[in-house]
Order: sequence, then structure tokens, then C-alpha cells
Amino acid sequence: MDPDSVADAERVPHGSSDDPDVLDLSANINPRVPDGTGAVYDDAFEAARSYPNDDYPEFRAAAADYVGCSPESVVPTAGGLAAIRLAIGVTVSPGEDVLVPYPSFGEYAREVELAGGHPQFVAHDELLDRDPSEYAMAVVCTPNNPTGDLYGEDALAEFADRCAAAGTVLLADEAFLGFTDRDSLAGRERCIVARSLTKLFGLPGLRAGFAVAGGELRDRLETARPAWSLGGPAAAVGAHAMRDTAFVVETRRRVKRERAYLRAELTDRGFDVRHSDAPFVLVEVGEDPTDLLDACRDRGVVLRDATTFRGLASHVRIAVRDREATDRLLSVLDEVR
Repeated sequence: MDPDSVADAERVPHGSSDDPDVLDLSANINPRVPDGTGAVYDDAFEAARSYPNDDYPEFRAAAADYVGCSPESVVPTAGGLAAIRLAIGVTVSPGEDVLVPYPSFGEYAREVELAGGHPQFVAHDELLDRDPSEYAMAVVCTPNNPTGDLYGEDALAEFADRCAAAGTVLLADEAFLGFTDRDSLAGRERCIVARSLTKLFGLPGLRAGFAVAGGELRDRLETARPAWSLGGPAAAVGAHAMRDTAFVVETRRRVKRERAYLRAELTDRGFDVRHSDAPFVLVEVGEDPTDLLDACRDRGVVLRDATTFRGLASHVRIAVRDREATDRLLSVLDEVR
């Protein structure tokens, strides 16, 4: 982190509400968790009175099986954002340029700026056409947040190859990739993958994630990560969750089904809804969404104001939950529009 850049950096707005009396559709969190998660967490309490094993063998093994890589290439972090910060911190030097997609996760630009680098924004659906040789790093988010787009597999692999040939590090944020059946980029040359356990496994407060890289990049990440970078309970629960392949398969099927229902119902009501491969949809409401957001919030439903994403002026993002949650949202929309 560049000390001279910290003073100019700003916080990034995010979704989620801590109000237990509202239906929170602003954060893209699975409403379910793997069976036995609570028991694993409880069992880890006594172990939490000691420092965790800083090698994290069980967590690394589970993560390796989960994304298809070697355990040695897994670097445990306290969430996906911690993996992103670590990746940018060991790659970007003050004054260097980084390819950053928009509209996309606002923390990419913030972390680049904190490192003293310069985010060079490009439309997310045009990023793979850029020449990466002029940049220290290129960032891709797949599926992209907030649009839900999933890059074509061949196009993304070809871009990864061009980054490797140019000596440019590719940071692939795969926070939502687990909701798809697409293979991870883990293991590709000059590529750092950032993964989160927040979304798919419904555990945002656990703060568990990891980075994946090989060779020199892996060594840099491992050297730079803080000691005990993942709490003991988070490591135990994370390993348990990633081994529950049946839960992952069921979640993918359910989200696909409920997303299709949500999109169809919103479209029937006149909304412009983008195609999505993620557990959320981006909705064009045709005007400043403030009044709609306030009206929904007054009726106990919280949506994500997507105008905080660069390049969006009249959009909301809506999380895919269960049928009951969607029907409640639809009822509120019918009332306020």
C-alpha cells in the first residue's frame, strides 16, 4: 500500500442491510448454508482459543479440490476482497497502469489507487479486446458484478494467454463463478484467481476466501499474506462447505430456476432485465431509481442502488433468492408502480 495514496482514496458503497425486519435483496448471498455448518462452527470454538495452524492444510486441500488446483497454490485469505488486495499489493507499483472493467466491483479501482497505481477504465464487455502489454495488471470479473455477464470461455482463455505472453498479471475475480459450471482459471500462467466463500455458501460474516497462483506469483502472495490470515473457525467452516459438492450442485440448479422466474416476471412488468449467469439481475428502470428504492424500502424490501457503479444511471440490482422472496418483491413492485 502506498502511504501517499491513502489520503485520497474513498470508501466504496456496497449492498446489504443489517435490519432484520426487511427483505434484503441488495446483497447477493445464498439464503441457505451447507448442512452441518453450525455444528462445525461450534466445534471450532475451543480451537479458536489458540492460534490456527498457519499452514491451513485442511483448508488448502479443500480449496484445491473445489477449484481444481494443487494445495500448494492456494493462499488463504479473510475473504475474496482480502485476496484482491493481496494480489494488487504484490503486483502494482506506484505510477503503474491497471486495466479495470466498468461497470464492475468498485473495490478494484480503490485497491489500485491505494497501491499508488492508476486504474484505466474500459467497458467490461470490451476489456478482452485490449492489448494487455501496456499494463502491470488486467482485472476481469466473471460473472461480472453488477451485470451478470460471463465471459466466453475461449475468449477469456485467449486473453489470459496474451497477458502471460506480455508479462501482465491477470487478476480473475471468481466470486460468483461457483454459481456456474464453468472451470476456474486457477493454474494458468501469470494469473491470480480470487475466490470468496461469502456468496455461494451464504456466509458473508465468516470472512473466508483464498487466492490461487503458481510460481513466483504464488511465492509473493504467500510471503506477503499476514500470519494467521484466516481465523480458525473460518478455516474449518470453509473447508466443510467446499467439500459439500451436493450443496453446490443444488444451489446452481435452484438459482438458475429462480433467476429465470425473476427475470420473466420483471420483464412482464415492463422492466428491461439483462441476461445474467450470476445470483442477481441488473434492471433498467428508465429513470433515477431513488423513488423506487425508497418506496420499496418503506415496504420492507431493500434493493441495490446500481447507480453507484460507474456508467450506470438508472439501474437497480436485485438478488436471486427463493420463490417466496421473489413473490414478495413482485407484490411490492405491483403496489408502487
